[in-house]
Amino acid sequence: MAVFADALAVDDPPMTDLAPNAAIYFAADGYDPGAKGINGRRVAGESFIRGFFRHADAPALMSFTPKPADQALFTRLAGEERPGMTVQHLPLRSPQRLAEPGTLFFPSPNFAGECWRRAPHGDASWSICGITHTISTRGVMQGFFDLRMAPQMEWDAVICTSRAVQSAVLTQMDMIDAHAKARFMANPPPRPQLPVIPLGIDCGAFAPDAAAGAALRARLGAGAADTVFTCIARLTPYEKFDPLPLYIALAEAQRRLGPRQKLHLALCGIFRDAFSRKVFEEGAARLMPDVGFLVLDGADAAERRAALSGADVFTFPIDNIQETFGLAPIEAMAAGLPVLVSDWDGMRDTVTPDVGIRVPTRTLGPGHAVSEALRHFGGADTYPQYCALTSQMTAIDIRALVEAILSLAGNPDLRRRLGAAGQARAAALYDWRVIVPQMQALWGELAARRGAATAPALPPAGRLAVAPSPFAYFASYPSAAGGFAGVRFASATPQPPLPVAEMLVLRNYTGMGRSTERPEAFAAMAEAIAAAGAPGISRDDLASAHKYNPLTVDRLLIWLLKYGYIRRLPAVTPVQSRK
Repeated sequence: MAVFADALAVDDPPMTDLAPNAAIYFAADGYDPGAKGINGRRVAGESFIRGFFRHADAPALMSFTPKPADQALFTRLAGEERPGMTVQHLPLRSPQRLAEPGTLFFPSPNFAGECWRRAPHGDASWSICGITHTISTRGVMQGFFDLRMAPQMEWDAVICTSRAVQSAVLTQMDMIDAHAKARFMANPPPRPQLPVIPLGIDCGAFAPDAAAGAALRARLGAGAADTVFTCIARLTPYEKFDPLPLYIALAEAQRRLGPRQKLHLALCGIFRDAFSRKVFEEGAARLMPDVGFLVLDGADAAERRAALSGADVFTFPIDNIQETFGLAPIEAMAAGLPVLVSDWDGMRDTVTPDVGIRVPTRTLGPGHAVSEALRHFGGADTYPQYCALTSQMTAIDIRALVEAILSLAGNPDLRRRLGAAGQARAAALYDWRVIVPQMQALWGELAARRGAATAPALPPAGRLAVAPSPFAYFASYPSAAGGFAGVRFASATPQPPLPVAEMLVLRNYTGMGRSTERPEAFAAMAEAIAAAGAPGISRDDLASAHKYNPLTVDRLLIWLLKYGYIRRLPAVTPVQSRK
């Protein structure tokens, strides 16, 4: 039986037995960097959806989409990656359909809203699986708190893309649960599962292009004995990495190498603003004038390929909490480059000694940044300011960075060994053909947990804590409230000046894209009441005659009353009925 009266919801035929499949919550903002702008979340999202389409072991590719345009993009991408595969769209108006695949994959850890969306249909009806990207924003931190306060279940999950991220999430969960226990004097319910599954890539997409690489080296003026370092990243000193320590280290390494070998740095990325451009470009000119320097357009795929094809070493000296995983070093590994990175977050998992060098990092203790956390939370500081301040108190061991640069610059054989090992590691551990099965196995585990659980009771209809029915929430506003069970109705005299259909056109509810019921249903109900004549007809008889849910009939009747097309008849008492 449907939980809600909704005469407008028309469902497609259901599909069953799809576990461990998942419907993908698909909004273009999370998957279309070409149209929405390049950032790490969208680049990773597009890579995931294409990888999932290619490698998912499922009978259908299913979306849960907010807009028709999102459905069209999902269908197009699916057709590009998996021609002929069945594609099915589950509309937001019919969330109960998510029970068919059994899992909703949500491209963020902030899925408290989806827990509430599920609640009226049963908390054990399906699982919800989110994934971490950047976790340092106020929105994400608040989102984890909201998740623990929502009807989140232990058969839900947040995929943590690295052990460092998992540790950070557990740290905040500990704080949230300690608060809840103290506030409500009760133990909080079980947490979501927090497995570590890394992000993936299509390793084959990063095969080097010798011609593009040679052209880049020519642009740099790099000779055969020179060493070219590259970095592909967002070029913002406050929200990705401070380039000046890298410049200082390259300059010192160049001084020690002398004229026998020249170092070059090719940065490939996008400047978010003039401030960032000035820091990167003026810093290079003043701090490493003897090192070759070139900025490539990170929005251009050909420039990104040239950077990975012409460089000798990929460097990623991250010192910023905005970075959570570090996809770019894995892409460089897939291209066969050795990697020189900071010992930071996800790179502590991905970059092992056989594929590159991790340079030690250090921050301060919790007490050193209490005011920064509170200013960020309270809105006194922007997110870029918050990230910049934490970066200002984060150090990369600059001496170790110099020695790593010299080690890689002076040993082509080492670079080749590290590059070959990195290419093999990327293919074995980080290609989507390896990652997608891990995600599907997780969804299967969540289904098993869900199946073994005792389903919690449904919340009373209309009394969902964050989305109460307006007629429960505002019950004190009107003179009276409630449906029309047992009430009889007759046509009113006189009638309004316009027929029902014309009045609806004049009022134009559908101009806002929504109406409580179909326009023709209002007219049909008015006609049925008129046909009943003076004795009138009851709400329940109308529902039976038209095969409508009684609640739907109530929704029609109250509008007809509002506009004066019908009137309520007095209740017939037992004494009156004997006359």
